[in-house]
Amino acid sequence: MSTLIQNNKKKLFGMGFLLPYLIFYFMFMVYPAIRTFIISLQEWDLLGGSSWVGLNNYVTMLSDDKFWASFWHTTYFVLLSTPPLVLLGLGLALVLNMKFPGRKFFQLLFFAPYVLNVSVISVTWQWIFQSEFGLINSYLQSFGLPKVSWLAQSSTAMPSVVIATVWWTVGFNMILFLAGLQDIPKYFHEAAEIDGANAFQRFIHITVPLLKRTIFLVVILQIIASFKIFGQVYIMTGGGPHGATRVLVQYVYREAFRYFNMGYASAMAFTLFLIIFLVSISQIVLGRKGGMA
Repeated sequence: MSTLIQNNKKKLFGMGFLLPYLIFYFMFMVYPAIRTFIISLQEWDLLGGSSWVGLNNYVTMLSDDKFWASFWHTTYFVLLSTPPLVLLGLGLALVLNMKFPGRKFFQLLFFAPYVLNVSVISVTWQWIFQSEFGLINSYLQSFGLPKVSWLAQSSTAMPSVVIATVWWTVGFNMILFLAGLQDIPKYFHEAAEIDGANAFQRFIHITVPLLKRTIFLVVILQIIASFKIFGQVYIMTGGGPHGATRVLVQYVYREAFRYFNMGYASAMAFTLFLIIFLVSISQIVLGRKGGMA
């Protein structure tokens, strides 16, 4: 009986530490999601009143070509950005996990861009991709190659945003992979090396299997972050040219704060939340089946 009381006290003690987090999580995550869904069922003009319309906003959304175009642009960004962010992050981590002079400096160097504000990154890369005086075009001209309107062409605008995003955020993935690599016991590699396994064989048969959980985590975090892209596109291209880079969050922002159509914007925002939620759940389920979560 006394043991049961002690266990209950420990649980209550633990809940006491967890309660502040749960309160803030509910206030800033759960309640806004619920409130967004409620608003999405209304015709709500930010400058006027509101009226209940049920699922009309969702019906309108499903027949809105701009919504589907914005959704495709967001998906396109996810497909373009996720592989290099995961693979480059892993590659940098493998190199910087080796022992060589200045290793800590290079770790800091690659992680440093991640702490910068999205506005700083976007404006910097906007100038780098500038068609007349940009750094990239100046290099192209020095080799006798023609200038490219990187941010003004539909074919190059989104890849340009991806390049800026990769440069900005790959350091975070690198740190996660470094933590995973440093958690692998060294004697596994030492034993394999004694048995005659080369570096590639050790990577395939030891590093990758023991790094599955970290790879799984990075992929999930990266997909979620990519679906929520807004700042880079808004500053670098404004959604252009001709809407070629207008992503879903930007379309939500436009409907909410330019046209004050809060009900319709909330319907799109809640749909994006559901998409991210379903993608995350499906990855977790698949990860568990594969022994990664």
